[in-house]
Amino acid sequence: MTRFRALFAVLAIAIALVLQVSLFPHLAWHGIVPNLCLLVVVGAALSIDAPSAMLLGFAAGVALDLAPPADHVAGRWALALTVVAFLAARVRQDVKPTATAVIGTVAAASFIGTSIFALTGMLLGEGQSVPELLQVIAVAVLWDVLLTPIVLPPLMKMFGRLQPQWAST
Repeated sequence: MTRFRALFAVLAIAIALVLQVSLFPHLAWHGIVPNLCLLVVVGAALSIDAPSAMLLGFAAGVALDLAPPADHVAGRWALALTVVAFLAARVRQDVKPTATAVIGTVAAASFIGTSIFALTGMLLGEGQSVPELLQVIAVAVLWDVLLTPIVLPPLMKMFGRLQPQWAST
């Protein structure tokens, strides 16, 4: 990844993180906000090479783990978003994904990422009951799918321009 691509990726994560922790808490539904960092990671994984997407996923996860008002053990989002980047990159078959495939990928990535975060919380004694976790996961997936048509097309287009051999739009 060139410096310009890396700078764009970091800037995209920074903007997503700032919006996620400052603006979206005012729009929270049942205390759950959309995971814009996850959407950036999925968009990158569908548009750039897998190792770079996984590195971006790890960096985004660490940023989420450390950004206030984080009240959990650091590393949980880093693990979740790295796995999400890996799986989303596996979906890409080096052809332009359809809108349905992108939305399906976001839904699966949101489910998997939020589930990993929730399950690691349960293992570390930070979690809630299983019914509460299922509700959180369902709302998180809904939020992320609703924002997909707004966030992913321009993001994937920009990532595609920066790394044309992996362009998907």
